[in-house]
Amino acid sequence: MKKFMALILALGMTLSLAACGSGSSNSSDQSSASQSGSSSTASSGSSTSGVSLLSEADRAKEFITVATGPTSGIYYPIGGAFATALSDWGYKTSAEATNASGANIQLMLDGDAEIAIAMQDAVMQAYTATGAFDGKTPATDLRSLMRLWPNYVQLVTTANTGIKSVEDLRGKRVGVGAANSGVEINARMILNSYGITYDDITPDYLAYGEAIDNMKNGQCDAVFVTSGLPNATVMELGVSYDMVIVPIDGAGRDKLVSDYPYYAKTTIPAGTYNNDADIDGVFVYNIMLVRKDLSDDMVYDMLTGIFKNLDTIKASHNAANKNISLDVGVSDLQLPLHPGAAAFWQEQGYTQ
Repeated sequence: MKKFMALILALGMTLSLAACGSGSSNSSDQSSASQSGSSSTASSGSSTSGVSLLSEADRAKEFITVATGPTSGIYYPIGGAFATALSDWGYKTSAEATNASGANIQLMLDGDAEIAIAMQDAVMQAYTATGAFDGKTPATDLRSLMRLWPNYVQLVTTANTGIKSVEDLRGKRVGVGAANSGVEINARMILNSYGITYDDITPDYLAYGEAIDNMKNGQCDAVFVTSGLPNATVMELGVSYDMVIVPIDGAGRDKLVSDYPYYAKTTIPAGTYNNDADIDGVFVYNIMLVRKDLSDDMVYDMLTGIFKNLDTIKASHNAANKNISLDVGVSDLQLPLHPGAAAFWQEQGYTQ
């Protein structure tokens, strides 16, 4: 009997040790984010963190609204591809065109979308009730699902305006993005870093596609465009007009990245548009938000389905193809992960 009990205990210890695993924390940035995680996503059953994939029948009961952005930008096709990928995984889905980050944050807080694309600067201001969200209730119910692609802030004008620097915007009519959109939040912070307020310009609160149309008609002097590279609307402008991308550089840029750590210095590479040389600028990451009240199992299952159908998302836009990967990790996410997402990423070898 003692020998039998010893054998049982030894077997139990062996099984326990085999079940244990460890995750590693990986650091990533825009230029060197690709460090490998584990080899594949979970395909069935429970994860080591205790969450489980949904059954096909359970997926079919769930409706996922993906909040995207204006049809003129890249949030819309990439968000639509997320909806398609989740539909192929068995969910009922819809991709909703919106005014992007600010509107998407509100849709999430109102319970009108399950996942949403937004710029991390806008998200963190909403989460902490600072900046554009000063005086509002902190949006502490927001959670992150995954990191997406870097958004480059592009200040676009035409040669006939004479605008060559951010400082030259004083006294000009400037498209700053739809009110409270991510673009508008970017524009306000960048201008402030150069000591410029909206009192120094005439702001046009238009989505950048509309603002660029106004610029073609001589009704706008410069437009802030925040998106991945290249932006189709900006490319189209460069075909028929002598387009200029104004650098975001110097002391103003230094102050911006010092005051707001979610910005980073970068360049718009030569040849992206009609530029012969690199242009100094800044970027901020887009992230995918998820509702806090969704179950851990559902969020874990959604991420599994997204990466099982990653080719659909990569095919939607060059920015998605280059930047959305299982190897990116989560170290650049400042917003807390949803527990279901944390379980998924831990299995890939990443912890926040």
